[in-house]
Amino acid sequence: MTISFDDFMKVDIRAGTITEVEDFPQARKPAWKLTVDFGPEIGVKRSSAQITAHYGKEDLIGRQVLGVVNFPPRQIGPFMSEVLVLGLHDTGNDVVVIGPERAVPNGARMC
Repeated sequence: MTISFDDFMKVDIRAGTITEVEDFPQARKPAWKLTVDFGPEIGVKRSSAQITAHYGKEDLIGRQVLGVVNFPPRQIGPFMSEVLVLGLHDTGNDVVVIGPERAVPNGARMC
């Protein structure tokens, strides 16, 4: 399927810093509840992320990630996920998060 560049630009992907990580025992698959600061324009948002195979809580605090900030919120069990933190599956089908290779301001938009 081919999409136009204009369609791609409708997806608002921003950099944010993980400020808090909580257990999510109610999740069907192992996951963390993340709190991510996307800067003053977007604010602080929450997300559920199935990234426990590669990341402990201490690995995630302070880490910058990329997230889609303009999807509607999604109910994940008892938790409302406000953003989609982006990642890629590795060869074992576990998720590796995507983030900038250098520090950028929270809220920086992917271009």
